[in-house]
Amino acid sequence: MYDRSPLAALTGATVLVTGGAGLIGSRITARLRALGARPISLCSMNAYPQHVYTDFFGVDPTDPDVITGDIRDAPLVRKLVAECDYVVHAAALADVAACTREPLAAIDTNIAGTQAVLDAVAASARIRRMVFVSSASVYGDGSPEEAHSQELLTMRQLLEVVHGRIPPQFHEGDRMRPVSVYGNTKAWGEEQTALVLGQVGISYAIVRYFSVYGEPQTVKPNSHSWVVAWFAARASLGLPLHLNGGGRQVRDLTHVDDIAEGTLRALTSPRAHTETVNIGTGVATSIRDVADLVRAHYPGTPMLETPLPAGDPLGGYASVRRMENILGWKPRVAIADGVARYVAWLQNAPHAAPGWLAQTATQG
Repeated sequence: MYDRSPLAALTGATVLVTGGAGLIGSRITARLRALGARPISLCSMNAYPQHVYTDFFGVDPTDPDVITGDIRDAPLVRKLVAECDYVVHAAALADVAACTREPLAAIDTNIAGTQAVLDAVAASARIRRMVFVSSASVYGDGSPEEAHSQELLTMRQLLEVVHGRIPPQFHEGDRMRPVSVYGNTKAWGEEQTALVLGQVGISYAIVRYFSVYGEPQTVKPNSHSWVVAWFAARASLGLPLHLNGGGRQVRDLTHVDDIAEGTLRALTSPRAHTETVNIGTGVATSIRDVADLVRAHYPGTPMLETPLPAGDPLGGYASVRRMENILGWKPRVAIADGVARYVAWLQNAPHAAPGWLAQTATQG
């Protein structure tokens, strides 16, 4: 099950990682270096304060293979792609709340930027494969009939699914039903990747990330994503944990180490050619469950129920059968272990809880 031979193809290869300075991108590039590849990172580096990239994500801005730039800069993207054997297109405005607030910015980055990358890859005679990074947000809240089409459910069970008692399992063959601007842009990116690269015969794979978490993830103002980081940071400061919508939403929380590994396997595995693959654990975890796991490390932390933000899906969990069959692999980090790892990291790096959040605690 854990045959690593597919990754041997990356030894000596040059790989462009768009968004390569972010949490996921920096993990992917570190893994590439460990495999003997040369990663080139292209990232705007404007999603976080600069110290986050250097102190937490380990990005060296003086490295000539770390390029500060924009994926919408078509000449730059084409120049970089021409130097590479593989492309991982992970750059995006990935904050669901930010995309909802600024849909034109989401369209500009996630659609126009993706088109610039696709144009460059389509014009290359060197690229062996591109991986387009998509998201479980394309499933939205799913459909009870489709999500459980492979199971024999009673009418009572179907009603329980409708009312949110049984979370849907998302299969790659399910119809895309995004409920957010972000999800819409990712659905478009999937279709456009298949259209553009399929026409010119360049290999591609699409990976749908489920909820990514893990050290050294840090929170941003006005965001409701990254629940493990939010809850741990707030609990460390004695702040209450906000359960949006009562915490009944379900997520398939997947550690960033596993996300990086699954992405690289999709980049090289022969069976991943033109495939769409979930990258998740196959385990449903509610937001309230995450709160309980965090509170186990910070006893007495209060919880408050708050309204569900616009565009925040009720969610579900990944069907992982195709992932295991195509990639010959499955994630290793269980959610309880991942939360414990994050809390331990935060305790050793208390400054990772940002000043504006700490100020909230003192004002409270």
